[in-house]
Amino acid sequence: MASYILELKDVVKTFGGVIALNGAQFQLKKGEVHALMGENGAGKSTFIKVITGVHKPDSGTILLDNKEVAFKSTVDSEKLGIAAIYQHVTAFPDLSVTENIFMGREITTKFHTYDWKAMRKRAKEIIAPLSDKIDVSKPMNTLSVAQQQLVEIAKALSREARILIMDEPTASLTKYECEELYKIVDRLRDQGVSIIFITHKFEDMYRVATRVTVLRDSKYIGSWDVDKIANHDLITAMVGRELDQMYPNKTSKVGDVVLEVKDISKEGYYKNVSFNAKKGEILALTGLVGAGRTEVCQSLFGILAPDSGEILLDKKSIKIKSPIDALKLGIGLLPEDRQVQGLINELPIYQNVTSPVLKNFVKKGVVAVDDEMNKSIELCEKIQLKAKDIEATPASLSGGNQQKVVFAKLLNCDLKVLILDEPTKGIDVGAKYSIYEIMNELASNGYTIIMVSSEMPEVLGMADRIVVMSSGRVTDSFSIKEATQERILEASLKKQTSEVKGE
Repeated sequence: MASYILELKDVVKTFGGVIALNGAQFQLKKGEVHALMGENGAGKSTFIKVITGVHKPDSGTILLDNKEVAFKSTVDSEKLGIAAIYQHVTAFPDLSVTENIFMGREITTKFHTYDWKAMRKRAKEIIAPLSDKIDVSKPMNTLSVAQQQLVEIAKALSREARILIMDEPTASLTKYECEELYKIVDRLRDQGVSIIFITHKFEDMYRVATRVTVLRDSKYIGSWDVDKIANHDLITAMVGRELDQMYPNKTSKVGDVVLEVKDISKEGYYKNVSFNAKKGEILALTGLVGAGRTEVCQSLFGILAPDSGEILLDKKSIKIKSPIDALKLGIGLLPEDRQVQGLINELPIYQNVTSPVLKNFVKKGVVAVDDEMNKSIELCEKIQLKAKDIEATPASLSGGNQQKVVFAKLLNCDLKVLILDEPTKGIDVGAKYSIYEIMNELASNGYTIIMVSSEMPEVLGMADRIVVMSSGRVTDSFSIKEATQERILEASLKKQTSEVKGE
């Protein structure tokens, strides 16, 4: 029988009658990278919080080094060598790297003052094996997301963590940054650190993990060696049903050009960008992160004004000075960061849905709440939103359902063109399919859809046409029949003489 550094047996956790974990099982070996997968809402977050001492399980057993443990707080789990690195970095942004690493464990002099010299020296020693490009005296908010994650890893290792939980660590990273993170995970594994790697991405699992465990609807479904389970079987385990194909069949008929972009430029971001998008079409705008795709879309929505060029809607030249102008013209944007730019997490779902057109529900100076709620329910049913209550906040929803709320907001407006910036980012495979179905239905209803995506399978599976950008310029465009992964990649890597900031 194998010896495990960490083991969970029949762990149950409920919140007010709602079962968050229902008989969870898990086994982690020393020096193993073990992937944990499942749809949003499967119980992964509760799983992390039980292991780290945030929540106490109602029943079941947690074993560490074959000995039963009971964590009363995160302090208990940290003392026993368990640390978590969350998808959204929890650092203090205005404090330095050194201050973040030693928060709560400051080194002091014999006079009981902080010994900054000693802490900076030690911080450099801790960071050095992970990166030689991080200045420990700089504030955290000056670092990239990838660098901030490295600081979090360094902080965990400085506390002599033996078990490291990484929650969606690649969600906001470029492909290059992902590969750098993979190398660090490999190095930590070789040093004997045990890693629980929570991810939605199959490429993450295949690159770093040797075993995978799946949770679904708060229940343990199974554990497998990564090299002994097929993609099809893993997807079925995650979603609980057969997905005959990853992308639904298209039913839309492509019509005339609705939106045309002619030689628009914005100094430092993009230059001489031209393309068009047609009625009932899904046009993919792709390329590597930093290509300028998001900035072009922001210009079409009135966030970032182009310096030159022309935008035409239904063959008429238009000026878009603000998002309000864009919405009035029939152009809507689903932003890449739904948490910051797409949702108002303090407001209930129905108020999020009606927020762009709130004036439509004002009667004699008073908001007609019943009308608001009825319209929201109608739209949420249309997109098959899974929510217990329309008055709940978006924070109570899974990532895929949060994205559906943003879709409902857009459908509340009278739109012709939908710009979807990374519409399935951070969403599990089952929710992705649901989003794809919504996109296809919208296209079949005559919407013009511009989909920004970094995922090549998604581009090839959903698009009617593809426009590729690199270094702020369009480098190629072609129909889906002409598209290959090699052609997209070649155009994405094409170098330009001018430099731009990009996304």
